[in-house]
Amino acid sequence: MTSYKHLIAGVDEVGRGPLAGSVVAAAVILDPQKPIDGLLDSKALDEAKREALDKLIRQHALAFCIAEASVAEIDQLNILHASMLAMQRAVSGLQLSPDLVLVDGNRCPDIPYPSQAIVKGDQHVQSISAASIIAKVARDTMMVNLHAVHPEFGFDRHKGYPTAQHRQAIERHGVLPIHRQSFAPVRKAMGLMSKP
Repeated sequence: MTSYKHLIAGVDEVGRGPLAGSVVAAAVILDPQKPIDGLLDSKALDEAKREALDKLIRQHALAFCIAEASVAEIDQLNILHASMLAMQRAVSGLQLSPDLVLVDGNRCPDIPYPSQAIVKGDQHVQSISAASIIAKVARDTMMVNLHAVHPEFGFDRHKGYPTAQHRQAIERHGVLPIHRQSFAPVRKAMGLMSKP
């Protein structure tokens, strides 16, 4: 068994902005002996490239964990605190204990390890990029699965983000249990839907 010094976990979350669906976070400890080419911010990669990298990360990482905070938790806590909760769960779920946790953004979740927030970390730190990619692929898959249940909303295309198409679908078909009722456009639509 190889012993690794200085296990660094990268952490990122995906899905703060959508009107529907969970917020998803991932934590990844990469293997320095198995570098992965092409790790960038998941938003800068097309879907096929993200999915290919997702497979490589899952195969080669020393440890990874994907976690989420539900729509109910988002509505109860607010999106920032729910994002922190999802990241906390992702770090807690790692099979290895990291020596250092690097978090994308400007604040760290409450975790029992030394941690550092890095603004635009997903563009500069490979383990954060890896976390960004697997979180994005996991969340997109969830939204595609929701599309199968609610095809009229077009979740396979907008992934729950507040596009014109999504807003129109909410106005036309109403609010689903997977919509975030604490978000203004959803609250507004609920007001519209309840009028006679």
